[in-house]
Amino acid sequence: MNNPLVIYKVAHRIAEITLNRAEKRNALNPELVKALTASFLMAENDKEVKVVVLKANGDTFSAGADLAYLQQLQHFSFEENIADSEQLKNLLETIRKLSKVVIAQVEGHAIAGGCGLATICDIIFAVPAAKFGYTEVKLGFVPAIVSCYLIQKVGETIAKKLLLTGELFSAAQALQYNLITYVTNKAEINQTVNDFAINLCHSASGNSLKLTKQLINQTSNTWLDSCLENAVGTNAMTRESDDFKKGITAFLAKEKINW
Repeated sequence: MNNPLVIYKVAHRIAEITLNRAEKRNALNPELVKALTASFLMAENDKEVKVVVLKANGDTFSAGADLAYLQQLQHFSFEENIADSEQLKNLLETIRKLSKVVIAQVEGHAIAGGCGLATICDIIFAVPAAKFGYTEVKLGFVPAIVSCYLIQKVGETIAKKLLLTGELFSAAQALQYNLITYVTNKAEINQTVNDFAINLCHSASGNSLKLTKQLINQTSNTWLDSCLENAVGTNAMTRESDDFKKGITAFLAKEKINW
């Protein structure tokens, strides 16, 4: 499948899914979210695929929400915001529940929704220069959906630090927080990720990988389902707030936001 927004290819039992909006810093909009979801489902249904690698063209892994999309959000109804949040949740849950191992190859900054996209992957490689950040609170958003996954991954103390401050942090800090798995030099990351994926393909049973991932996921299913349902509603409610409108208006106008 070749898409203007996503490039999908398979070789040696590895599906490579590449965000292809480099000119927009791979910012997320509904079309890209749909294309990514379709690509992951394609990998899920391909019996030849054992491992999936998620990467991005350009200098940025993903800068979060698209500017044109942010403008549209200001006019969404509550029901439209619910549907939009469900679409993002569906993408992240598709990745989390995928029966194949998903590896993120982060070679540029992963911000807000882009950081959430990396967070949900099973194994995360990042270059030293990559910056991460859940910056939603700085714009009047709430990092609602990703918070459900982040708390489980790094614990409440670190999650509060990252989500409440909205500050950017380095790949080295992300490794310290147990958010990512490896920090790998830019010149080596392609080969390192490929070697890692090929080793998984040759050294581990596909069925065992699937069942092990399912077992890990099942330890928190009841809590997570409830958290995600609440997060979708919180997202929609937040987008109707005065702070959200103020934050987006200032951001689009490139003005400093005084909270």
